[in-house]
Amino acid sequence: MKTLLIVFHSMTGGTRQMAEAAVRGAAETEPGVRVRVLRAPEAGPADVLGADGYVFATPENLAAMSGLLKDFFDRTYYPALGRIEGRPYAALVCAGSDAARQVERICTGWRLKPVVEPLIVCTHAQTPEAILAAKAIGAQDLGRCEELGATLAAGLAMGIF
Repeated sequence: MKTLLIVFHSMTGGTRQMAEAAVRGAAETEPGVRVRVLRAPEAGPADVLGADGYVFATPENLAAMSGLLKDFFDRTYYPALGRIEGRPYAALVCAGSDAARQVERICTGWRLKPVVEPLIVCTHAQTPEAILAAKAIGAQDLGRCEELGATLAAGLAMGIF
């Protein structure tokens, strides 16, 4: 059985909703694929090494991935380096492309294989109040996140990545 690991961080709920949608899509599409979802602070090297594919989900904070997702990468990067090359991954970003580029650079260093373009959902929060407010991701965007999860799970199940 293949394992898809989804690691996320969310402060206002938007990224959590996106990650949960990817879980739904993966689990409903491929019951033969084990889907694990972990908050970034809870995920460690053994989780990375034990997975066959990955979804990394983050909000964009100050034109960067969240600090807790970066901490996850800092804690797991060297223990996994040289041991996970070629495994597939995808990225979910709530807000912007700068965070997506950072995730891509780290995954390139790990020699992971991107299987879809980063999925970016912009919440259009521009004021401090809107940025800090709880987020509600729309059904269309959640559907796109479900499709991403389903794509990763199907590809793992079929052995195409």
